Amino acid sequence: MTKIETSRLILRPCMEEDRELFYELSSDPAVLEFFPFRRSRKDADAIFTMIRNVTPEPGFELLVMVLKHSGEAIGFCGLSKLQLPPLLPQDAVEIGWRISARHWNNGHATESGVALLHHAFTRLEIDEILSIAVRDNRRARAAMAKIGMRRDPACDFDHPHIPETHPHLKRHVVYRLGAAEWRVQQDGRRTR
Repeated sequence: MTKIETSRLILRPCMEEDRELFYELSSDPAVLEFFPFRRSRKDADAIFTMIRNVTPEPGFELLVMVLKHSGEAIGFCGLSKLQLPPLLPQDAVEIGWRISARHWNNGHATESGVALLHHAFTRLEIDEILSIAVRDNRRARAAMAKIGMRRDPACDFDHPHIPETHPHLKRHVVYRLGAAEWRVQQDGRRTR
């Protein structure tokens, strides 16, 4: 099971005690501003139970972001395999996160993202990480840029799983970072 520590966070596998946080993040209108729907309690619980009952591929667990100083769980993050061919390569690996709105603007997305990239490129030996977001989701795009990912406009696409009833959410942008580029960034940080 994956467990990662940063200066302020512990990223640990999802446990039963995280069910309430999962529902909060699946139903909060602020958190879901760029999603086409919110989940009912019943639906959120069913998805959470499914997540808890599936044995993920090593390194691809849903991780909970826990504040070290208080032990409070504040969000979820992780790596997952995107299944959007031919729009994106088969089994492309995506990095993502969802944080409780009361903990926004504290750098937790950036901090967890940096740690997940390190884990992906050093332990899992993944060649490239992608991240996708609704075009107008400035917060997500800023976090992607802060962790060193670069926009790839040639790969932007209309997401096939977004219903036509939400046209403003269809256009998605793609950010990417390769392992070699990440290593150059790390070397640059060490020499400063």
